[in-house]
Amino acid sequence: MNEPLTQRHRAALAAPKVAPAIGTSTVLILGRIWNANGAEHSAGNAVLMVALAAGAATAGAFAAAGHGGGDGVLAGTAFATSGALALAGVAGYADGWSLPILLWAVATAVAYGIASRYWRTDRRDRTAHERHTTVRREEHAHVERVEALRAGAQIEAARAGAAYAEQLATALMTRATLPGYDPQAITRAGLPGLPAPTEHQ
Repeated sequence: MNEPLTQRHRAALAAPKVAPAIGTSTVLILGRIWNANGAEHSAGNAVLMVALAAGAATAGAFAAAGHGGGDGVLAGTAFATSGALALAGVAGYADGWSLPILLWAVATAVAYGIASRYWRTDRRDRTAHERHTTVRREEHAHVERVEALRAGAQIEAARAGAAYAEQLATALMTRATLPGYDPQAITRAGLPGLPAPTEHQ
């Protein structure tokens, strides 16, 4: 049984590694665009972003503390949304680049720290899957080898049986043609007799 071979493209392999930096950079750029369009020192916009960030963080806390241990994916998404909103709010409200860049660096580092945990888990799962696939492939190969050996032994046994039967038939025919052959002599001697050869018309 052959396993399907899948080969991932280099871009597909590199995408998860750059996704956190692209995400935080996108939020920073959008926040600065918002800053240039009137969000700087706007109390209303700042209150809105604080409320949205707090709401997302609260949703993440409820998701993490839910029944059965909570939903880790939902909680992580909510906390990531909260952080993105906080970064966008600071980038939009601040009048310089220092604080937004500082928060961008911290957010990127935190994002990579969280992502590395999932990458390690994914790598462990992938390694375990590859080991399991290799073991299963070796087991199938072993079974195929055993079956091939068994079939070969059966073929050889059948060939040996056919050769023996042919030799026995030849011996019977040769014995029957010998002068003075008495087919009843074996029976009179108390030995099991052989079937008499049939005459060919």
